[in-house]
Amino acid sequence: MSNWTIKEKSVGDLEVTISGDEWKNAVKKAFNKIAKNVTIDGFRKGSAPKAMIEKRIPAAERFMQAIEDNANHWLQEALKENNLEPVDRPTMDVKSMDADSAVVVYTFPVEPEAEVGDYKSLKYEPEDAAVSDEEIEKEIDSTRERYAEWEVKEDAAENGDTVNIDYEGLKDGTAFAGGTAQNHDLILGSGSFIPGFEEQLVGVKAGDEKDLNLTFPEDYHSEELAGKEVVFKVKVNEVKKKVLPEADDDFAKDLNWTDVESMDDLKKTIRSRLETSKKNTVENEATNKLMEQLVEMTEADIPEAMINSEVEAQIQQFAQQIQNAGLSLSQYLQFSGMTVDKLKESYRANAEKSIKTRLALKKVAKLENLEVSDEDADKELQSLAEMYNMALEDVKKYVSSAQVKADLMTEKALNFLKGIVK
Repeated sequence: MSNWTIKEKSVGDLEVTISGDEWKNAVKKAFNKIAKNVTIDGFRKGSAPKAMIEKRIPAAERFMQAIEDNANHWLQEALKENNLEPVDRPTMDVKSMDADSAVVVYTFPVEPEAEVGDYKSLKYEPEDAAVSDEEIEKEIDSTRERYAEWEVKEDAAENGDTVNIDYEGLKDGTAFAGGTAQNHDLILGSGSFIPGFEEQLVGVKAGDEKDLNLTFPEDYHSEELAGKEVVFKVKVNEVKKKVLPEADDDFAKDLNWTDVESMDDLKKTIRSRLETSKKNTVENEATNKLMEQLVEMTEADIPEAMINSEVEAQIQQFAQQIQNAGLSLSQYLQFSGMTVDKLKESYRANAEKSIKTRLALKKVAKLENLEVSDEDADKELQSLAEMYNMALEDVKKYVSSAQVKADLMTEKALNFLKGIVK
């Protein structure tokens, strides 16, 4: 017999009573288990008469052994009986035990059921995803920039040109660390150097030598140089200008894009790509707004274990992202000056929002009697197998059908919300 009592933060007590033959048999097996290791003078271990062994094994010890041996079994049976699924490892407390029965209490959090407001009033309104001619021309110009060539020029350097220079920085007549370089390519107007450096090189030609009298900004990262007057001795080795390819059919063909043989083809392809990208953007923005509205009208008593688990999952995802960029999580913490605890705290609000969103969509699915069939789950698993070029059985080792069903149900509920608005 079992009884479930919910408390705060979706944490509850599952009280299980074991009595009758079930309890007596459990205690008997526990006694036999302990008896095997009891040593009494004059007898081999475990071979002494039962009456003598019984005197050596206190009743409380037998009861505790019976509980330890059967605790997980009783828990699983009680979970099935009450249709419960813990979201964190249960703790156990022995409420009582005697020769007739035992009462154990399992304490654990469960996923709460969200209370959702008038979700049918939500608005899903993607903005217009039309692409203008100006946007297409801008993308063509950007493409031309990527295929630009640099041509040596004898004329004076202008903004946008690249100058190849040797330079040496002096403070009070002495070269300072990091202020010297050879054959450095600098695009004038890029803002790569301190204010005044690039501006004073506009108009120079190859072979020119020039002293640049400058002052480092007050907020410069080096205290040694911040706000200090310096002189950069610069020698111009070469001046190059950017030459863009002509926007014509030859340029379009040279791109080697599928089905692009002319500028008209190029414009059609760019329009299609921009429309797809813009449509995805506006739909994502509208979906985010929809979810924000849903979360605002949702109440859920989320247990700490769920929040902590979601925080850990999001941090792991972040760690994987920065690892792909060549940075470990420990390095990130060192560079950012954060601690693990501060990082977790920074993710907490977003974790709660993510959980509440899932719970809200789950409740919508329940209220609207949405269903996901086994066939739907199998199709999704097959798609994953094809996507990752894996055997279906191997995919099932990593992704359970139950998880796939839950994800599909969430997606179905979201699509339902999008469809119920005009």
